[in-house]
Amino acid sequence: MTLPDGIGVDVSRETSDALTRYVELLEKWNKAINLVSKGTVADIWTRHIADSAQLFRMLPAQASSWVDLGSGGGLPGLVLAILSRDLERELNFVLVESDQRKATFLRQVAMELALPVKVYACRVENLPVGLRADVVSARALAPLPDLCTMASPLLAPDGICIFPKGETAGQEIEAAMQHWHFDLERFPSITSANSEILKLSKIRHV
Repeated sequence: MTLPDGIGVDVSRETSDALTRYVELLEKWNKAINLVSKGTVADIWTRHIADSAQLFRMLPAQASSWVDLGSGGGLPGLVLAILSRDLERELNFVLVESDQRKATFLRQVAMELALPVKVYACRVENLPVGLRADVVSARALAPLPDLCTMASPLLAPDGICIFPKGETAGQEIEAAMQHWHFDLERFPSITSANSEILKLSKIRHV
C-alpha cells in the first residue's frame, strides 16, 4: 500500500488502485487548475493523501452520510470516499465546492471511480436544507468560528465535525467558544508535528 505507516487505515488492493488513479488525475488536472500547491505535488502522498486518510479513523460506527465543505481537489472528500469502498456498509458523501472548475474535477473523478459522491457547486449557505450529515469535515477552509456557523445547520442531532487545524488551533478554539458550545476532542496529526485534528460534537450556539 502506498500510504505511509501509522495512518491507521488498512485498504484493499482495489482501494489502493483507486487512490493511485485519483492521484494521477489530481496531478494531471493540477497543471491547468490550482487544485493543490505545485510545491506539494512531489510529496503528494504524505502532504495530501495520507493527511486526508487519517480522518477516516474517526468515522462513527453507524455513520451513513459525510459532508465535506470546500472540497477543492477532493481533499479530504474524495480520499475518504475512496476509502469507504472497504466498509461493510454504505457511506454517502456530499462534496461542496463553489469553484465550477474544481467541481467539474470532483464529478469527473467520482464518475470514473464509481464513488458514492454528490457534488454541489455552490457556497455552503446555498446548500439545500435538511442534509442532516453524520459527519461534516473541512480542510483549510475557514477559522473555527466560521466553520461552526457553516456546519451547525448541516448536522444530524448526533453528528460530529472533523476539522484539521494547524498552529492556530488553540486561538481558534478560544474564539469559537465565545459564541459556541461544543464537546471537543483534540488529536495530534500523524502527518504534521505542528497540526492537529479537532473533533466537535453537540455543537450549539451560545
